[in-house]
Amino acid sequence: MRYASVTERLAGLGGAKWELHLRARTLKAEGRDIIALTIGEPDVPTPTELADVAAAAMHAGRTGYSNGRGEPGLLKALADRYTARLGRTIGRDQILCFPGTQTTLYAVLMGLVETGNEVLLGDPLYATYEGLIALSGARAVPVALRPENGFRLQAKDLAAKITPNSRMILINSPHNPTGAVLQREDIAAIGALAIEHDLWIIADEVYEDLVYDGVTFTSPLADPALADRVIVASSLSKSHAAPGFRSGWCVGPAAFCDRLLPVSETMLFGNQPFIADMTAAAVSAPSPVAAGMRARFAARAARLHAGLDGVGGLRVHRPESGMFALIDVRATGLSGEDFARGLLEKAGVGVMPGESFGTSLRGWVRVGLTAPDDQIDAAITRIAAHVASA
Repeated sequence: MRYASVTERLAGLGGAKWELHLRARTLKAEGRDIIALTIGEPDVPTPTELADVAAAAMHAGRTGYSNGRGEPGLLKALADRYTARLGRTIGRDQILCFPGTQTTLYAVLMGLVETGNEVLLGDPLYATYEGLIALSGARAVPVALRPENGFRLQAKDLAAKITPNSRMILINSPHNPTGAVLQREDIAAIGALAIEHDLWIIADEVYEDLVYDGVTFTSPLADPALADRVIVASSLSKSHAAPGFRSGWCVGPAAFCDRLLPVSETMLFGNQPFIADMTAAAVSAPSPVAAGMRARFAARAARLHAGLDGVGGLRVHRPESGMFALIDVRATGLSGEDFARGLLEKAGVGVMPGESFGTSLRGWVRVGLTAPDDQIDAAITRIAAHVASA
């Protein structure tokens, strides 16, 4: 039988990247003592008050069709939120609502790039980005994020990869998997390149509310000079511990949203009104769970660093945000893939190989910080013993 070429472009870019995570789940289901530190699931349930809003909306009949742009109440809440954060007016016509950041990025890429175009992005990168870009037909152009620069995207490295086919810069700050946060000067330099070469900037800011104390978050959307070329994507999944509700959005120029609207309408013609009501309530006030997550994840990263940095040559990178820490395991002589596989099978600790997130993390592993403290401490002990026995 015949298949569309997209199935070939996406071969190996889906669940195959999460093979170690799936293996950890299988072993745990079989009764093995497994500490799973593979994915970024919030460590608290969705706040009851938000779930109550969704339930009340369902009981009130908010279960009918919506529209491709978003429910009016949610559009207003998001416009108010971004206007207050940015200090300049963001209108409802600058927002489109989607079921989650993944769907948002899919629609944005489908609306802006196609075969023959190039999308520049940092490497390491979130595991789904390659598939999203390949789906559009464009080509991903990785730009190395270097540990010596705190894994922050550098304009000079970006400039070296720009060609006449370049169309977009995809940035992720706060960053998954490194936890890096771009500084104001980083964004200014990247923005200058975007203006010089007439490039779009797509900013995935889903971890915005999980920036650790002492670190300042800056969005490219805050720079009026970039207003006609910046699109921000975000969601409730991390900030409000609500990944299962699938509620996200993008903010950008009104002309862009008008052009993208038919793409949204063709995809799903609106998401659920009762979830929109919950989202409107969520973005209209500070998250009731984000501050606690920030503190816990930062503390667990510190414990990981204190317990493992220097042990058997391991080096632990301290994140500035988010749900993960990185460990450089190259001193063991193993790839990240081999180290993670051995650690799972022999020591019962599931982590993600760095290779799942790009070539720049060969010889690294990503460790989730969302497990309880006692499991983090047990994982530290097991990892140290595993390295000592190798």
